[in-house]
Amino acid sequence: MSTDDTIQRRTGERVELARYTISSGQRVIYGQRITGVVRVTDVPADAPGRALLIERELEQDGNGALQALVADYVAQAHLHDQIPLLRTPL
Repeated sequence: MSTDDTIQRRTGERVELARYTISSGQRVIYGQRITGVVRVTDVPADAPGRALLIERELEQDGNGALQALVADYVAQAHLHDQIPLLRTPL
């Protein structure tokens, strides 16, 4: 068994959790398990751009916490018309 095979088995399928559109374009929120840790990322849908880590280790809090995080993140994106992680507070 090669190292690539081991890494691939430790990396789960990337799952689309939500999409949102702001004036700068459409983005996708993905969830993925990597070496046993759930990571949630915000990635440009169709164009090159910055991928952002929203949260990790949510597996400890359960699916309800994941769903709440995604819902709030998308709501904040729509409210402020920008990527929530890049928003500067007033």
